[in-house]
Amino acid sequence: MSNALTELLSRNGTLLADGATGTNLFAAGLMSGDAPELWNEQEPAKITALYKGAVDAGSDVFLTNSFGANASRLKLHDAGHRAFELSRIAAELARNVADRAGRTVIVAGSVGPTGEIMEPVGSLTHSDAVEMFHETAAGLKAGGADIGWLETISAPEEYAAAAEGFARAELPWVGTMSFDTAGRTMMGVTSTDMVDMVKALPNRPAAFGANCGTGASDLLRTVLGFASTGTNIPLIAKGNAGIPKYHDGHIHYDGTPALMADYAVLARDCGASIIGGCCGTTPEHLVAMRAALDTRPKKAAPKLEDIVAALGAFSSPSDGTGDSTPPPRKRRGRRAAA
Repeated sequence: MSNALTELLSRNGTLLADGATGTNLFAAGLMSGDAPELWNEQEPAKITALYKGAVDAGSDVFLTNSFGANASRLKLHDAGHRAFELSRIAAELARNVADRAGRTVIVAGSVGPTGEIMEPVGSLTHSDAVEMFHETAAGLKAGGADIGWLETISAPEEYAAAAEGFARAELPWVGTMSFDTAGRTMMGVTSTDMVDMVKALPNRPAAFGANCGTGASDLLRTVLGFASTGTNIPLIAKGNAGIPKYHDGHIHYDGTPALMADYAVLARDCGASIIGGCCGTTPEHLVAMRAALDTRPKKAAPKLEDIVAALGAFSSPSDGTGDSTPPPRKRRGRRAAA
């Protein structure tokens, strides 16, 4: 199905997405534990500056400040009833920036996980999850978002509920999962599992892929896993700017603009056509990524050793595929009988 994102992708071939939201807002003064979504109303100039920073750096797509704008997460800040409203404001601020860009820029409405565990493992029902995602998606659409952008999902049940929520809101969407446990999501999904899951959805995303996770190397190995299936749905790579380090009371990511430029080109070579950064990625990183994508020629898919040489070692020896069960977890508190 055609939409603003797919139309721009068909014209450009490769799109640069934006960088981080949370870490950039912390740099702007957001305190740990505060809800970033409340800044849409309380600090609109800072949210506008966040958006404009990505656009000025060359991003073709940028995400709204609405990652946690669902009833469940906002309830922790006594704002559970404001999910639609805060999502709408996030998109309105973004729409204003995009419309002043002087070129086509896509407003992607960020939608994160509910923060709850779905049935049968947890207590969140499918219908309640769908309603939460629908409310957020409807607010984003009302504010002018071109597309919904589901991100950092671990459970297939939650991904499917979000797909249904976007369908009810009649908002086209894309969706990424976070692969951070030996090549799997926290709930055990591998790259090939995700391809099968996406293929089976009644309301398929316009693009899918991976975001966040452990590091850029691991994320690209996951993208290679997607591409190896031969899927014809565009792939997304949105990796962190290096590895987080704790220094002077703050978390810093050690990825330089030069490293993220290498990552962006490798992501394209791995098969991704929508490429951005996640935690720790600043406008300075995006400028370098834009320049690299515009000037370096596309090459054949890299080998795993090429990725390691450019970006650093993988955090686990396997990408999680090739076996039918997740890696065993160590027991704690009890010793097995001799």
